[in-house]
Amino acid sequence: MTFKEKIGRSQELIREYLDKYPNSPTAISWGKDSLVLLDLVYRVNPKAKFFGVLSNTEFSEVLKLRDYVCKKYNLNYEEVVYQNPPDVKMEDCCRTRKVEAFKGFLKNYDCWFSGIRRDEGTTRTDFQEVEVRGGLTKVNPIVCFTITDIYRYLWSNEVPVNPLYLDYKSLSCSNCSTPEMDENESERAGRWKGTNCAGGECGIHSQTLK
Repeated sequence: MTFKEKIGRSQELIREYLDKYPNSPTAISWGKDSLVLLDLVYRVNPKAKFFGVLSNTEFSEVLKLRDYVCKKYNLNYEEVVYQNPPDVKMEDCCRTRKVEAFKGFLKNYDCWFSGIRRDEGTTRTDFQEVEVRGGLTKVNPIVCFTITDIYRYLWSNEVPVNPLYLDYKSLSCSNCSTPEMDENESERAGRWKGTNCAGGECGIHSQTLK
C-alpha cells in the first residue's frame, strides 16, 4: 500500500470499530506512534475517548507533551497512574504493574485501540489489524505503518512529538529506556537494555487483559 492508502485503511478500521463499539477507548502512551493514532482517531471522531496508563517514573517531557496535546485537541482523556518502587529492577520496570493497570481500566470495555506496529521489533511481526483475546477486541489501526510512515505523518500533519526522540529510538519510562547507542540497532533495543527482557514486551500486547 502507499502511504496515503495506509492512512485510508487506518481510518476505515477506526470508523468501523467505533461504529460497532462507540465507547471504545484509544490507548495513548504519548510516544510517537500513539500520537499518530491519536490524530487519526480524532479526525474520525473528535469526541472519542482516550486513555493513558503512566508510571510515577515518566520523563518530565512526556508529561509536558501530554498537557500540551490534551489542551490542543481538547481531548476526552482519562489517566491511570501506577507506582514503580524506588528499588525496582530494570527488568521488572513497567511490566506487571502496567499490565494490571491496563486490566483494571479495560475491564468494563469490549474493544480498545492500540498504536503498535509490526516493524518495531521481532516480537511484533505477527500482530494483526484486529485481535480478540479473552473477550476483548484490540484494534491496531497503524500496524502496517513503518517508522518512515510515522515521522512522515507527524511532519505532514504538524502533530507534536517528544523532543527526546533526538536521543531515543523508543521511549518507555525514565527507568527502563536507554538512548540510542548505534544507528543499526533495532527500534526497541533500548527497552530494558542489558537484561534478558531487552527489546521485548511488557505484556500489554502478549497477555490476556480481560
